[in-house]
Amino acid sequence: MYRSHVLVCGGTGCTSSNSSAIIEALEAQIAEKGLSEEIKVIRTGCFGLCALGPIMIVYPEGSFYSQVTVDDVPEIVEEHLLKGRIVTRLLYDETVQKDEIKSLRETEFYSKQNRVALRNCGVIDPEDIDEYIAYDGYQALAKCLNEYTPEQVIQIVKDSGLRGRGGGGFPTGLKWSFTAANQADQKYVVCNADEGDPGAFMDRSVLEGDPHCIVEAMAICGYATGATEGYVYVRAEYPIAVKRLNIAIEQAREYGLLGKNIFDSGFDFDLHVRLGAGAFVCGEETALMTSIEGNRGEPRPRPPYPAVKGLFAKPTTENNVETFANIPQIILNGADWFASMGTEKSKGTKVFALGGKIKNTGLVEIPMGTTLREIIEEIGGGIPNGKKFKAAQTGGPSGGCIPASLMDTPIDYDNLTAIGCMMGSGGLIVMDEDNCMVDIAKFFLDFTVDESCGKCTPCRVGTKRLREMLEKITDGKATLEDLDKLEELCHYIKENSLCGLGQTAPNPVLATLKFFRDEYVAHIVDKTCPAGVCKKLVSYSIVADKCKGCTACARKCPVGAISGTVKQPHVIDKDKCVKCGVCMETCKFNAIVKK
Repeated sequence: MYRSHVLVCGGTGCTSSNSSAIIEALEAQIAEKGLSEEIKVIRTGCFGLCALGPIMIVYPEGSFYSQVTVDDVPEIVEEHLLKGRIVTRLLYDETVQKDEIKSLRETEFYSKQNRVALRNCGVIDPEDIDEYIAYDGYQALAKCLNEYTPEQVIQIVKDSGLRGRGGGGFPTGLKWSFTAANQADQKYVVCNADEGDPGAFMDRSVLEGDPHCIVEAMAICGYATGATEGYVYVRAEYPIAVKRLNIAIEQAREYGLLGKNIFDSGFDFDLHVRLGAGAFVCGEETALMTSIEGNRGEPRPRPPYPAVKGLFAKPTTENNVETFANIPQIILNGADWFASMGTEKSKGTKVFALGGKIKNTGLVEIPMGTTLREIIEEIGGGIPNGKKFKAAQTGGPSGGCIPASLMDTPIDYDNLTAIGCMMGSGGLIVMDEDNCMVDIAKFFLDFTVDESCGKCTPCRVGTKRLREMLEKITDGKATLEDLDKLEELCHYIKENSLCGLGQTAPNPVLATLKFFRDEYVAHIVDKTCPAGVCKKLVSYSIVADKCKGCTACARKCPVGAISGTVKQPHVIDKDKCVKCGVCMETCKFNAIVKK
């Protein structure tokens, strides 16, 4: 028995901030102090508060240390682990209240969350199957194989109201029933871990922090649908997730939880990992399956749907990581338990990757129906630097933006669809008053153009024309007639593209047109960018009355566009100026303005 457990985040974010070196230093210091038999160091998955990494929590006290460095380790070991004195200067500020130290669960970031898919992330060692089993791991699979028929398992999933967390929100139990109804000599289960949205890292974090729950859920799906083989399609850019997933699969095989005759039930099921090369289109289920088969990742026409003719032309069930992560808990706790969370048509919780102009960048899991205002202002900690919230982009390149006027919208599938947005996989990018919405639309179009597989003309050609129109607007060369053409082309692409990538590609344009049309008009009519982002519509100038002639701006200008003598007002040569903004950042007298 250990008297203390030190949990250190080993997710991608904290690993990139050197948490591996912190773990090595901890273990060395603990051994040096002769505490190896008393204190255990555990590398976990993501805790959620990514902006505060590297993160360390010491139990049983629950002391939450943030932004820890290797240099802090000796003090933590000496003071806290040896002498029992918490190092308060390293504690996350929201856990310190006067003389009292709160638990992490009491902070605003966590208090409104309800972690189901993320329940074990930051709690267990993801590379130790025994820790997963200690937290009820594989009990759901045992319950299904020993107590329920496949039909009963599907009914439980149906009754729970779980909808696919990968984008469209299709009812999970219904999807499983379609595959189960088709007879075949071989069926498959596929987990879509090809998370490609800019700013999205939900599925990666689940695989890094709790890979066994995906192994267990896929086995349950295999039993329910009659499949004996499964594939996890994960992008190669996720090396930590891939490593831990492979470890989990090998451990499950060693324990007899994968393979032949699982739990002496007569049920056989095994898993394989396939690496994707980072093509966004392979997030579409038919393109993903085509890639697993060893072919170029391109979507197939539907019907036939995968439940009839999927992977290797056999009936196949495909869900994403977050969808599967809910399954074991639904089986263990019951359909009514899961259905009691969320809204009438969107049950349970949703994981969001919170990024952009927000204080608490990180991973959150909230009940469906939580308002955007609660997510931004309470969980997210608000917008930094006193800036105003402008919009939040949901669903990445396939989604749309929610403006400040709709901050009180409850977040669920139907409410987002009603305002022209979509849930998507769960990326939530926050924007403030300094963001140009035309530029944001162009950013997502740039991404879509690059990621189009080129199979169908509406997507291959249409998205390029759409991007060209947006460039024309941001360059100040468009007319109001171009704005009408832009909207017309958006609807054409949506209605005629082969797969979801093309069908949803115009969404960021349509959403910004709907809520921020005045910004488009300002670019076209006034030849100005209200946010001061679009370089060709921006100019820098020096206010003579404020300029002290200190020469700082002239010395910093990378192209020599600023001239003047010491202690005299300077001027900017607008023909030379590349509008980099260095001069404005350098000036201490607010003498440089951007228009």
